[in-house]
Amino acid sequence: MTYEAAVELLIGHRWWLLREDFGGYVESCRGFHGESMAAIDWQAVWTALEDGALSCSSGERQVLRVAASIADGVPIDLCDAVSSLDTVNAVLVARAVLAAGGQHEAADVLAGAGR
Repeated sequence: MTYEAAVELLIGHRWWLLREDFGGYVESCRGFHGESMAAIDWQAVWTALEDGALSCSSGERQVLRVAASIADGVPIDLCDAVSSLDTVNAVLVARAVLAAGGQHEAADVLAGAGR
């Protein structure tokens, strides 16, 4: 559930998934029924982000940090993580946190409010 919430955050954010340099941290694969899937090496992403290998804006950085924290349990300072987010990204992060906590109905309500 938490991996799904983290990936949904990146899908909603879009920017990271469009970057060529981010593709090196994503492995494409097939699911049990032949569907396309992808796995993200969250520890490698975290290390690259903290080492400055993935240049980005403050908001983009925080979205990726939150996703890594949700997916892999990397501790982050939540105050720092949300203070540089614009409204769209703040809603995406809030939805991801709710979904990771099993609160899918609340995440869906928040999705409707963000439209």
